Amino acid sequence: MTTAQDIRLLIVDDHPLVRDGLRLRLSALPGIASVQEAGTADEAWAQMTPAAGVMPPNLVLMDVGMKDTNGIELTAALLARHPELRVLMLSMYDNPEYVQRALQAGARGYVLKDAPAADIVSALHTVASGGTYLSPEVSGRLFRSSEPRPVLTPRESEILSALGKGHSRKQIAK
Repeated sequence: MTTAQDIRLLIVDDHPLVRDGLRLRLSALPGIASVQEAGTADEAWAQMTPAAGVMPPNLVLMDVGMKDTNGIELTAALLARHPELRVLMLSMYDNPEYVQRALQAGARGYVLKDAPAADIVSALHTVASGGTYLSPEVSGRLFRSSEPRPVLTPRESEILSALGKGHSRKQIAK
């Protein structure tokens, strides 16, 4: 289990100003051993390869929406190859679907970019120590509805039912 004393952080965000601000703020914290940056998926993959004298990251702060890649898909791919890695999603989107997809991809947390710095720091330490973190705004939206969301749309359910009854594609289309 990672402790707060040995966090090797990789910030993956396509906005240089965001990366710079996060790196400056987070590298000054006790317990953060190193802060690396990546602006693209290729750069993130390169940071995962151990270099001479540089340990690969053990915690990734991953932007959900980047120009060249989807942060959720990149999370799933990184975790498939590095299952010991911990990922905290950083996003401006509080859409419950994004949160669910990120957690299904293996992310251990989801924090909003407009959260106070103390919340982001708390989220990093929580995820690094093996816990799960959801921003209060995210968890509120995620659990607000007591009714389960349908897995299929009404039209998809109708089509599936017609297929089950043996109707042809032409009959279903009509």
